[in-house]
Amino acid sequence: RRELEATLVYEIGKNWVEASAEVAEAIDFLEYYARQALRYKYPSVEVVPYPGEDNESFYIPLGAGVVIAPWNFPLAIFTGMIAGPVAVGNTVVAKPAEDTVVIAAKAFEIFHEAGFPPGVVNLLPGEGREVGAYLVEHPRTRFINFTGSLEVGLWIHQAAARLAPGQRWIKRVFLELGGKDAILVDETADLEAATEGILVSAYGFQGQKCSAASRLIVTEGAFEPLMERLLSRAQRLVVGPAEENPDLGPVASKAQEEKILSYMEIGKGEGQLVLGGVRLEGEGYFIAPTVFTEVPPTAKIAQEEIFGPVLSVIRVGDFAEALEVANSTVYGLTGGVYSRKREHLEWARREFHVGNLYFNRKITGALVGVQPFGGFNLSGTNTKAGGPDYLLHFLEMKSVAERF
Repeated sequence: RRELEATLVYEIGKNWVEASAEVAEAIDFLEYYARQALRYKYPSVEVVPYPGEDNESFYIPLGAGVVIAPWNFPLAIFTGMIAGPVAVGNTVVAKPAEDTVVIAAKAFEIFHEAGFPPGVVNLLPGEGREVGAYLVEHPRTRFINFTGSLEVGLWIHQAAARLAPGQRWIKRVFLELGGKDAILVDETADLEAATEGILVSAYGFQGQKCSAASRLIVTEGAFEPLMERLLSRAQRLVVGPAEENPDLGPVASKAQEEKILSYMEIGKGEGQLVLGGVRLEGEGYFIAPTVFTEVPPTAKIAQEEIFGPVLSVIRVGDFAEALEVANSTVYGLTGGVYSRKREHLEWARREFHVGNLYFNRKITGALVGVQPFGGFNLSGTNTKAGGPDYLLHFLEMKSVAERF
């Protein structure tokens, strides 16, 4: 565990807590999917009896699949995306993200040490546009399990739908594509708890999580006291080299830094910059925790995924407007509500349209088996990783009838 944690710190800039949590999550995925696989052991399907016949239905694996994993959780998500299909009898070719091939190789050292037969799990690093595209379009690929950007995910979905010469099946595609996640705070909320949850959700791992809070939607009555607390705490966050265990380490790459800084420039024309908004000095891609207030709900920084330490604050008149704004993006991954009003919580339970909704707590850190993870709308196909239905996506049912 310590070696894997250290690799995450040095390769992708996680602090100690984030690295430790990720290794734990990878272990959880292995444990959970191994136990869930027992549910599909032959014979596993209950069918209605019919006179004079023996009828049975059972699950079989799909075959050879492709895993294309992201750089932000290069051990946990990578391991889970491989372990699920393999636990129910499939084989996998796994392409890690270009920025995180070392931790992927270490995971495969463990797989081989554990005794996987040759050819069951296969590591194939390379550029996504070359290696990833080849695997997606290959006629022998049976399924594609992808976590990453909306743009690439939509291309994969389209490419997989095309029938390649020699292909004998319709490929299954599973996509987890990110979000524009919001935390709602009303005038009844515990503002101390809300402040803590917002900071962790917005700035944990530099905001580079698909579940990260990038929008804060606040009712008029809570706005001033919440912002006073939030800005006071946020400006004390420490940014520095990951091995020094700061609150925020570097962002993942030069390309990521340039993307975040470009959105900050856009934000300066769309809202009021009240904190951060700059690149910090140092040997690395360090960006200050950033807050924009008075952001219109339709602004680019309130609609498009930035994937960095940038929080857009939207002031609303009441809780009804807060829900309307929360649901106004093309995404629907995670969301949260801070409120002591039961009516508001139940209203959000029904109407806040996200795959993972959290009340009076942070909106990151879904636990395997506890909060099955996946989103609605353009956040993906909602396979619910770490949930009881996940393995079914990599199986197909066969029915056999024998008449006496």
